[in-house]
Amino acid sequence: MADILDYCQGLKQVTFKAGAVMLPEGERMGKLLVLVEGQVEVIRERTQVTHVDEPGSIFGEMAVLLDMPHSATVKALSAVTAYEIPDALTFLDSRPEFSLHIATMLARRLYYTTSYLVDLQQQAAGKRQDLDLVDQILASLVDPADVSKKRKKA
Repeated sequence: MADILDYCQGLKQVTFKAGAVMLPEGERMGKLLVLVEGQVEVIRERTQVTHVDEPGSIFGEMAVLLDMPHSATVKALSAVTAYEIPDALTFLDSRPEFSLHIATMLARRLYYTTSYLVDLQQQAAGKRQDLDLVDQILASLVDPADVSKKRKKA
C-alpha cells in the first residue's frame, strides 16, 4: 500500500503554532488532517490520550465517518504542518485508496483495543471474589438489613 502522504499530494497544507487547537473536542468540523511534520497531542476530557509525531497520521476520521462531533481535542505540541481535507466525505468518496488506508488503520486500532480488553478481562478474572466482597461492603453501607438477609440465604 502506498504511503498516505503520497495520496495527499496537491492538497492544501496548513500550519499550526505550538499550543494551537487543530481539532476541538465536541465540535463538528467535517475535515481530516494528515500530519506532515510536528508533534501533536490527543486530549479527551482533559486527559492526554496519546501524543503523535508520525508523518501520515490522520486526525478527525472518527468524527467524519460517524457523522458526530470530535471525541477528542487535537492540539499542536510543536509547530505542525498538516494536509487539510475540508470536505472529507466527498474526498473519501472520490478516493477509494485513501478510504482503504483509513479502514486498515481503524481495523488495526480495533484489533489492538480488543486485545487490550481481553488482557484486562483475563487479569480481572482472578480477582472476581475480591470484587464481590467490595460489592457486599458497598451494599451494606446502603442497606445493612439487605446484607444480613443475604448471609442467612448462604
